[in-house]
Amino acid sequence: MRGRDLSLPFILYTLCDMSTIFSTTYESPLGTLYLTSNRDALLGVSFDTVMLDENAANPVLDMAKEQLDAYFNGTLQQFTIPLELYGTAFQQNVWKALCTIPYGRVVSYQDIAIAIGNPKAVRAVGMANNKNPISIIIPCHRVIGKQGSLVGYAGGLEKKQWLLSHERENQSNI
Repeated sequence: MRGRDLSLPFILYTLCDMSTIFSTTYESPLGTLYLTSNRDALLGVSFDTVMLDENAANPVLDMAKEQLDAYFNGTLQQFTIPLELYGTAFQQNVWKALCTIPYGRVVSYQDIAIAIGNPKAVRAVGMANNKNPISIIIPCHRVIGKQGSLVGYAGGLEKKQWLLSHERENQSNI
């Protein structure tokens, strides 16, 4: 798999029937998010433009917007929207492990490496984190450096800090 582009645009253009891909934007407190889905599941949430023009509404995107609204309002701690993940087996294991990090908590890249049974794969965990196609909902922002430092976030460290502060402030709202 080394060197293979498994970015969301690559996957969508090569694996999916584009007539079944839906996209929209969502205005968040952090700026515009770009949401992509098929008929059954969310495929992507990104701070970067990844897709086509906005198209017809779809129930998955509507659900994603509702859940993001609740998350940003501080009333949702666990997303329940169906996800469809494309990536290597290793990436998918990392992304699934990220989903187990409790709201308002942080863990290290090493913690994730240990959780997936590969304690020496700290750098590979960081790379898989960087390739997370569904920002915020798959909470890669909850992963920090071993010494507690904020490192690496595709949306930028200021957004990572905002998300972590938002979750700490709203932990007791539910």
